[in-house]
Amino acid sequence: MSKDIVQIFDTTLRDGEQVPGCKLDREQKLVIAERLDSLGVNIIEAGFPVSSPGDFQSVEAIAKLVKNATVCGLTRAVKNDIEVAAEALKHAKIPRIHTGIGTSDSHIKHKFNSNRDAIIERAVAAVSYAKTFVEDVEFYAEDAGRTDNEFLARVCEAVVKAGATVLNIPDTTGYCLPDEYGAKIKYLRENVKGIDKATLSCHCHNDLGLATANSIAGVINGARQIECTINGIGERAGNTSLEEVVMIMRQHPGLNLDTTINSKLLYDTSLMVSRKMGMMVQPNKAIVGANAFAHSSGIHQDGVIKNRETYEIIDPADVGVTESSIVLTARSGRAALAYRAKIVGYELTKTQLDQVYQEFLKYADVKKEVKDDDIHQIIETSKIDLQSIS
Repeated sequence: MSKDIVQIFDTTLRDGEQVPGCKLDREQKLVIAERLDSLGVNIIEAGFPVSSPGDFQSVEAIAKLVKNATVCGLTRAVKNDIEVAAEALKHAKIPRIHTGIGTSDSHIKHKFNSNRDAIIERAVAAVSYAKTFVEDVEFYAEDAGRTDNEFLARVCEAVVKAGATVLNIPDTTGYCLPDEYGAKIKYLRENVKGIDKATLSCHCHNDLGLATANSIAGVINGARQIECTINGIGERAGNTSLEEVVMIMRQHPGLNLDTTINSKLLYDTSLMVSRKMGMMVQPNKAIVGANAFAHSSGIHQDGVIKNRETYEIIDPADVGVTESSIVLTARSGRAALAYRAKIVGYELTKTQLDQVYQEFLKYADVKKEVKDDDIHQIIETSKIDLQSIS
């Protein structure tokens, strides 16, 4: 049975770039956009064109550059925003305008000093106007995570009728639990007239560490687009991590979901974005962190050396990592030491290994990590007969 394809909407260049200190210049954005296109991203949110002349120019340049993906520009539900976005996107092979408005009672009252009926009117007007410039219009219901489901369904039905092709259901504050967010998507699928004419999209933030879990709950319940960023960068605690949702769907064939992403480019893309934005990836980050395929516990090392799958559910090569890393520490066992010693040229017998291991423990107790150069020193200090090493 063929798998359903979940569209990957990458917002690294828009939501991701909103991280303090991570501003990119136009040339850096173009390099990243070209890589995202090669990676197999379906939609690239290139920026917020009305926000500054520089952002307008970057979106315009990306629209000219990208060969395969849809290029998207963000707007508020404001006519001028939409006009400026349309102008920036006019050279795009496949343009999309992403417009919307807050729908939670909190946003309606405190942000807009408005009421529900007026918000629906503004939403419809924005979508209708955007539709005069492009065929593909995405609507975001900001703070949908805290929006009453019945009202959210009314908003969605109205904008679909006005021509919206994608319905973005953001958990803007990262508040939802996975079962709540999944149930929200399910409710909309079952209660929005004309929902078959639009794609439901997940845009989840990571304030409670649940962005990835919520996005997966969303697609399990019928959403077919995930909005995410490389390395999960974004406002506050970040956005849904592209590499995580892609590999979750790929590692769980029972979900019957997949993407068009070339996963072998994930690690290199992660490094590229990290360097250009000057934002380090935490070592224990899933999929692309420096320790994602590193093993320092003796029990784990022994298992991985015997069969990688004992402690790794992903083949490192599938995400562009050359191999698993056996890190020698005071918690490493003989199997790991023998493995690393062989890599640097020593085939130790059991008797030799026992002797070398005692010297190794002395080194490991005073060093955080034993490197390859240390192995040579350890073997020399051990005074074993090197002539007997084949």
